[in-house]
Amino acid sequence: MRFLIALLCCVTLQMQAQKPKKPSSSEIFEQIKGLNFLGTALYVAAHPDDENTAMISYLANTVHAHTGYLALTRGDGGQNLIGPEIRELLGVIRTQELLAARRTDGGEQRFTRANDFGYSKNPEETLAFWERDQVLSDVVWAIRNFKPDVIINRFDHRSPGTTHGHHTTSAMLSVQAFDLVNDVNTFPKQLELTETWQPKRLFFNTSYWFYGGQEAFDNADKSNLVKVDVGSYYPAYGLSNTEISALSRSQHKSQGFGNTGSRGDQIEYLELLKGEYPQNGNLFEGIDTSWNRVDGGADIGEILEAVEKNYDFKNPAASLPQLLEAYELIKNLKNAHWRDLKITQITAIIKACAGLYLEAASSQQTAVANETINVNFEAINRSEFPVRIESIVLEPSGKKYEVAEPLRSLNFNKRYNMQQKLNIGTAAITTAYWLKEEGSVGMYKVTDQKLIGLPETPKTFKAVFHLKLGDVEIPITTDVIYKYNDRVIGEVYEPFEIVPEASILVKDPVIIFANAEPKTITTEVTAYSSNLKGTVSLKVPDGWKVSAAQPVTISQKGETKNIAFTVTPPKNASEGILQPQLELNGKTLNTKITKIDYEHIPLQTLVLPSTNKLVRLDIAKKGNYIGYIAGAGDAIPESLEQIGYQVALLDINEVTKATLQQFDAVVMGIRAYNVLDELKFKQPLLLDYVNNGGTMIVQYNTARGFNFPNLGPFPLELSSDRVTDEFAEVTILDPTAELLNVPNKITAKDFEGWVQERGLYFPKNWNEAYKPIISMHDKDEDPNEGSLLVAKYGKGHYIYTGLSFFRELPAGVSGAYRLFTNMLSIGKNDQKIKQ
Repeated sequence: MRFLIALLCCVTLQMQAQKPKKPSSSEIFEQIKGLNFLGTALYVAAHPDDENTAMISYLANTVHAHTGYLALTRGDGGQNLIGPEIRELLGVIRTQELLAARRTDGGEQRFTRANDFGYSKNPEETLAFWERDQVLSDVVWAIRNFKPDVIINRFDHRSPGTTHGHHTTSAMLSVQAFDLVNDVNTFPKQLELTETWQPKRLFFNTSYWFYGGQEAFDNADKSNLVKVDVGSYYPAYGLSNTEISALSRSQHKSQGFGNTGSRGDQIEYLELLKGEYPQNGNLFEGIDTSWNRVDGGADIGEILEAVEKNYDFKNPAASLPQLLEAYELIKNLKNAHWRDLKITQITAIIKACAGLYLEAASSQQTAVANETINVNFEAINRSEFPVRIESIVLEPSGKKYEVAEPLRSLNFNKRYNMQQKLNIGTAAITTAYWLKEEGSVGMYKVTDQKLIGLPETPKTFKAVFHLKLGDVEIPITTDVIYKYNDRVIGEVYEPFEIVPEASILVKDPVIIFANAEPKTITTEVTAYSSNLKGTVSLKVPDGWKVSAAQPVTISQKGETKNIAFTVTPPKNASEGILQPQLELNGKTLNTKITKIDYEHIPLQTLVLPSTNKLVRLDIAKKGNYIGYIAGAGDAIPESLEQIGYQVALLDINEVTKATLQQFDAVVMGIRAYNVLDELKFKQPLLLDYVNNGGTMIVQYNTARGFNFPNLGPFPLELSSDRVTDEFAEVTILDPTAELLNVPNKITAKDFEGWVQERGLYFPKNWNEAYKPIISMHDKDEDPNEGSLLVAKYGKGHYIYTGLSFFRELPAGVSGAYRLFTNMLSIGKNDQKIKQ
């Protein structure tokens, strides 16, 4: 269930890819309260899930402020608990989870171009990857456009090194931006599209954990703290603010942040950093938040106060005459910011009071340039108030459909339907705008200033219903969407997207050659238009060979054909890029269409460059059959299959002594002990498998709240220690260790080319039976020997590793493959180790 609350006051009427909102009478009344409040607040932090949803919901629904959350990143560097997507695709998922959270708590969402490249330990590390001036300019741009009276930082700008470097940096840039947004000499090019602004107050949303504990916080000087009770109860919804907050936080499903709601008071503390101290917990004290704030607003305020006072919950349409009068006055305001914001809000309220339902639905989910589609229009007026459709205009084509009598009048509860054909024309491809150009490790490249900070690419195709309510003309815009009926779910809404004529891809992002033997590589071509004829080829690096180009013909839209090529690697180790290409109508197409489809977010259709990494490895292996118990989700099984292993995915509930005996090694997926409760019953079987001669590899688990009693055969204590610098020097502690010598000789070279990090959640204390193999550390830190531990247990071997193989293998890092193969091969080697 998703709660509307103040959201419809805060977002445009452009329909999102979800079922359209149909607010109740009580929800409409809450929107009217928001219409009468002219104050804005902006919450600032670094990532999705950093935000205090209780504070955002309180500001949006109790205060009725226009409330936003500025996340500097899209959370691309996190882990994914619901699927295999990482990096940019995870960022798309987490962006949509943030939008789902805002739909729940009533806020709006903004971003910067900063890329979440992974964990950093201090701002210095963070700003080694982020372009400081670019991110600062994006923060200034967000403030100048959102125009908050109040800014609240989630983190402390004065304590670098005590939390994630991204966290502290977000606060530092917010503090800096507060003093720059009103300076015409700061990022002056922005002022061609916006204007300067000066927020009134800046706060830090502190808590006892910033003081080192509850006792220290209880004894701290709180004279500069503002105390806010965010435990409001909303009779209109039958929910407390903290229950709504929990529902909002629970939208971060890829991070496993499901949250249980609470009731009763909840105190938040805000430390004043800049501006005048407000009394009585009123964050907007001294700021005129009435309609008197804008020139010409007094008359509007008088009308809308009467609307609020006399609102009829049984008949919201009774408010329409006064709302329409206010609409006409708002439309003529000189203050463009408040005019545009309040026109959006009051239009939503008028639409809701009239019980208007307006829809433009495409007959298909995707279309290509110059294709003709059918668009179905639906309009209905579920009030007695007179409403007429003058015309419907489809943008950006500008095609205008006149509505003839007698259908023009929308009589009470009489549905109006019309179908029209639309030629798409030369419409641009719709995809995530921040992924269109190649950026850097720490920054997305976005050159269009108007797009910077938007959560999504604005939808191209819209239907504008030109209505007349009484004597007032109001245009209401809705995105063209696609909908269909699912036999189980029922009515399903999806975004309507413009895509290329075809998608061409090789499924495996990285293709590993463990020897010089050729491989058959299958290229998948999917037609997004009918009667497709072209030629498919593979472009390979110098030194690699590939079979000749082949013709492809696909008659039906949506049909896929697979075309096989033979690729032969060079004799020696080599890496390069494979690019599938489709010659079509005199042009070369080399993009793939990727869809991300989870129940809790709208379908995401992405058009991305189609490239694959080719890796010719110098690698040897022992053993063949691997059992894999998946945890939070990773792509390691597929990676191991690429180098010739047979990998069986094991259902933890079906693990028995007999099933384990058939495997040369058993591998635990990332976070397995965090997410699989059944392991507490199966762990004795797994350790017995090791004792009888098996090899067991356990990958990282998070340390917070971890209390698994027998993670290994000997005592082992996890920590939050990590090495975030992927270039950190690696020291070999025992050059004679079997793990580093057979079947592959591991040297410092094998730790070159790693991505994002060395590893995470390394053990801190361990029994002497565990032997550390390597040592590493970040800058200015002590050596850490917990990244790779090996213990002989009975006849077998137990390995615990926090090295980030779940990132390195899918990225095709040669040394990571060689080291992982050695781990799988331990105990199976008959070679003598060379000293």
